[in-house]
Amino acid sequence: MLIKYCIQKKMTVNALNLFKNRGYFFQCTNEEALNNLLSKKKIKFYIGFDCTAPSLHVGSLLQIMCLRQLQKMGHTPVVLLGGGTTLIGDPSGKEESRKILDENEIEKNVISIKKVFSQFLSDQGDNKVVYVNNKDWLKDLNYIEFLRDFGKHFTINKMLTFDSVKLRLDREQSLSFLEFNYMIFQAYDFMKLHESHDCLLQIGGSDQWGNIINGVELIRRTKSKEAYGLTTPLITTSSGQKMGKTEKGAIWLDGDLLSPFDYWQFWRNTDDKDVIKYLRLFTELNDDEIEKYSKLSGSEINEAKILLANETTKMLHGKEESEKSLEMSKKTFDEKGFDENLPTYEIKQSEFDKGVSIREVFIEIGFASSKGDFKRNLDNSAYKINNIALTEKDEVFLKDQMDKNIIKVSFGKKKHYLIKII
Repeated sequence: MLIKYCIQKKMTVNALNLFKNRGYFFQCTNEEALNNLLSKKKIKFYIGFDCTAPSLHVGSLLQIMCLRQLQKMGHTPVVLLGGGTTLIGDPSGKEESRKILDENEIEKNVISIKKVFSQFLSDQGDNKVVYVNNKDWLKDLNYIEFLRDFGKHFTINKMLTFDSVKLRLDREQSLSFLEFNYMIFQAYDFMKLHESHDCLLQIGGSDQWGNIINGVELIRRTKSKEAYGLTTPLITTSSGQKMGKTEKGAIWLDGDLLSPFDYWQFWRNTDDKDVIKYLRLFTELNDDEIEKYSKLSGSEINEAKILLANETTKMLHGKEESEKSLEMSKKTFDEKGFDENLPTYEIKQSEFDKGVSIREVFIEIGFASSKGDFKRNLDNSAYKINNIALTEKDEVFLKDQMDKNIIKVSFGKKKHYLIKII
């Protein structure tokens, strides 16, 4: 289905115009030449993803949408999984060094992250997705030869002007030589992909601009050929926060780490001011339909939020999970009941009979981070059991709270769990 769509549409859609209209475009090198290239030729392009966790989170979704959109136009996406550069850590946009992972953990992450891309990209046809791992060429690199052959193409003067470095230095924050090498390796990645896959374009976030420029210039100097770079804007919420960059409660793109319902609920809870922007960025609804929803106001905007949740969940987890999440939401919120597909925490009957601490269970399921946090939430009337406010008198779960061996617990209006007695 995806490749058929590519063949039908590839000659009628202007890539850069689409990127600008949908909000994917921030800046690029030699825009006129890149526009002509994408209009006349089907190219290979790449985006790199470091493998610091077993899954990507929603903060990477904009890059994934870029891969998907260009593939649908007939271009070939190359997904670079940074098994090599993850050993170092990208300083771009960071205020401190990343935790260094061992090779076994990184390799597990590489394998796990591939599952995410399979939901968005086609592995069929002439422009099927290509996966590469920069560990293949970085791991056994001879550093003396590397410095001799490529070090002369990089100046410290220029590298110090890049935002990824300059901001850290301006704030007098530590920037190790280990991280400083990262931008050189990323440029080398682009050159290697240009050699092995005729890759002509690298796409990355706006904080990657300096790194991408390094790669474009390295290819020009070593190969006497033209390559291009394009960056996407930093996506923030209406409150100014980075999207998907929370330290706790990350919105993972892996159903084993975050349930489809919780993913659906994340999008359903989008701020009114962000929903139309997110419809353009993270769905494939046409402009006319999005424009129709942009005219909604007041409580009607909830229709757009439900549409956003349905479309994003369908793209990642499939139509069935999207519809199931919608029904769960209706039962849980609209009907004040519960759906048996909500996240479940199981307690053995023998343990339940002895008395199970509500506080300990709530900490275990993430409703509180500590005893103190639990107490603060309790004092603010944030907890409910079967839609009845929890009080200090309620220390353990009771038999009369069960309905068919199930107790529904809630944290605020948006987080719900089922306690199941087995």
